[in-house]
Amino acid sequence: MDFTLDTGNTAFMLLAASLVLLMTPGLAFFYGGMVRGKSVLNMMMMSFGAMGLVGLIWVLYGYSATFGGSDIGGFFADPTQWFGLQGATDADSLMALSGVPFLVGAGFQLTFAVITVALISGAVADRMKFNSWLVFGGIWVTVVYIPMAHMVWGGGNLSGSGITESISTPIDFAGGTVVHINAGTAGLALALLLGIRKGFGKEPMRPHNLPFVMLGAALLWFGWFGFNAGSEFGADGVAGRAWLNTTVATCVAMLAWLATEKLRDGHATSLGAASGVVAGLVAITPAAAAVDSYGAIAIGAIAGVLCALAVGLKYRFGYDDSLDVVGVHLVGGLVGTLLIGLFATADNSTFLPDGAKEGLFYGGGIDQLLTQAIVAVAAVVFSFTATFVIGYILKKTIGIRVSEEAEVGGIDLAVHAESAYETLGAGSRVVTEVK
Repeated sequence: MDFTLDTGNTAFMLLAASLVLLMTPGLAFFYGGMVRGKSVLNMMMMSFGAMGLVGLIWVLYGYSATFGGSDIGGFFADPTQWFGLQGATDADSLMALSGVPFLVGAGFQLTFAVITVALISGAVADRMKFNSWLVFGGIWVTVVYIPMAHMVWGGGNLSGSGITESISTPIDFAGGTVVHINAGTAGLALALLLGIRKGFGKEPMRPHNLPFVMLGAALLWFGWFGFNAGSEFGADGVAGRAWLNTTVATCVAMLAWLATEKLRDGHATSLGAASGVVAGLVAITPAAAAVDSYGAIAIGAIAGVLCALAVGLKYRFGYDDSLDVVGVHLVGGLVGTLLIGLFATADNSTFLPDGAKEGLFYGGGIDQLLTQAIVAVAAVVFSFTATFVIGYILKKTIGIRVSEEAEVGGIDLAVHAESAYETLGAGSRVVTEVK
């Protein structure tokens, strides 16, 4: 394939990649504000740690194993083909048809891998060893994320040529399956292995800094435009559709979450507003370019209500998903992925991949809905099984949970020898004691 550089699309994708990278520090603020003050630094460090670790892995073999030219059993590509991102030409770029160079495409996909691992950390807040988190993250991105991304985006088992080939091509425009269902399911598996926090369900564990949560939600919303619009790989009408749908679905989801809170609890909260924003962003992600404005409004409304209700399931079923990764990302990802089967349309600057069909409400029958359901179930089963095995092995070898003393006294001091809110003198004493 001949490659012709498109400087406009390349500039657009560099901006999109930068926006998506900003999402992980934004997530650090979002999660950091939701935990108690004694563990905010550890919570934020889990996101920053994921950036460093996954970024390195992606450059060395992650991109090659996901998007390389040689398929291995439908789960991997050849990790050695472009090891260290060497040996490729711009004609090999995932975005070659858009005139975007190979390295820019690889960098854009790096940011997706980083945020997916970081999302899981919200389910294990206050109680997971930091070194075990890093070991888990390195193994998980290799054994779970890379195969999932290859299966959905790289031509593997969950793509149009995979298990749904005889029905229709699955639609996951920007990562509903690869990122959100994947991370939400992994969070559930890891939370079950870790067990509940001390005092879970018995004592209040309120967010210590709601302005941090609001700031994090704002940064996530801003960065998400790179996430969704950037997934078009070019500055065109489809990217514009993705941008607009991302905005309107998020607006509606926030309102729906607040309305649900008001009816259920008698008041609407800032935490609910921030959570509704993220729920809307998650749900519209797979459908961003596949639905019209009415579909985006419907997806946002349904996600806002269902995610607001789903965050309470952990108390009913007894699993401690600390910061509602399951309730927001798993449920929101499932909502967005499935509703494509109802609202997908090829009109008004939308985009459906070859072999995909319109949704039930737009005259396409149930084929696309069935396809979306099969892919969603397969993703949940694969992610949960693989994550549970990884976590179980780590639990039985290096251990994954901090000591009770560290958990009760504060994981920031115990693990990092720091505290987010202390005088200089107190900080000096802590460092001296650690030395």
